[in-house]
Amino acid sequence: MKLFPAIDLLGGRAVRLEEGRRDRATVFHERPVELIAELASGGADRLHIVDLDGAFGELRQLSLIAELVAASPIPVEVGGGIRDRAAIDAVLRLGAQFVVLGTAAVRTPALVEMACRAHPGRVIIAVDARDGVVAVDGWTTSGGITAIALGQRAAGWGAAALLYTDVARDGLGGGPNIAATAQLAQAAGIEVIASGGVGSLDDLAALRDAGIPAVVVGRALYDGRFSVAEAARVAHGAA
Repeated sequence: MKLFPAIDLLGGRAVRLEEGRRDRATVFHERPVELIAELASGGADRLHIVDLDGAFGELRQLSLIAELVAASPIPVEVGGGIRDRAAIDAVLRLGAQFVVLGTAAVRTPALVEMACRAHPGRVIIAVDARDGVVAVDGWTTSGGITAIALGQRAAGWGAAALLYTDVARDGLGGGPNIAATAQLAQAAGIEVIASGGVGSLDDLAALRDAGIPAVVVGRALYDGRFSVAEAARVAHGAA
C-alpha cells in the first residue's frame, strides 16, 4: 500500500479540519513549505495537497501550491476548488502529477469526463461521502448521488483513481471506514485511495491487509502519533 501524507491549506497555513468543518480547524504550521522535508521523506510515495480556500469557494492558493510542488521530491496530487477547465490546466501546469476533482464530478460531469480523457492517468475523482451519499461544496451540501454511483461513473470516464473520504471520520482519528472503502473499490473496479480517520499504525495495517492500494494520512502525522517513516514501513508491508 502506498502512503500519501497530506497538507491542507487554509489562509496560507497548514491546517487540519474535523469532519470537514471550517470552524473546527487546527493550525499546524504557518509556513507549509517547511513541512515538505518531513512529509515527503521517510518512504512517502506521494504528497496530497488540498486547497481548502478553493474548496470553500474563495481565491485559490496557486502561488503557494506552486511553491510546494517545486519543493517536493516526490509526486504531488492537488485538489480543492478545482471546478473548471482553466483550474485543471493551471494545477497541472504547476507541475502536479495528479489533479483531484470532487464537486465538479457531480455538478459538471461532462467537464470532468473530458478532463479524464484529455489527461489520461492524471485525474483522480474525490468521493467524499456522509452515510454513503456524496457531499460537495466543501462537504457542506449533499450531491444527491451515492458514493458507489459516482465511483462507477468515474470508472467509466477513465479516471486514474478514486479518493474516498468518510466525511464523518475525517480529522478525528477514530479509524477509517475500511468496509465502505473496500465496497467502493469492488463496485467501481478501479483503484481507491483511502482517506479520513487514520489514527494509528494498526489502522494502516488494517487498510493494507484489506487490499486497499493507497492511503492519505494527515492529522495523525501532525499530532505525532507516528512518523512518516513508521507509517511507510507499515503501509509497505515491512512491519
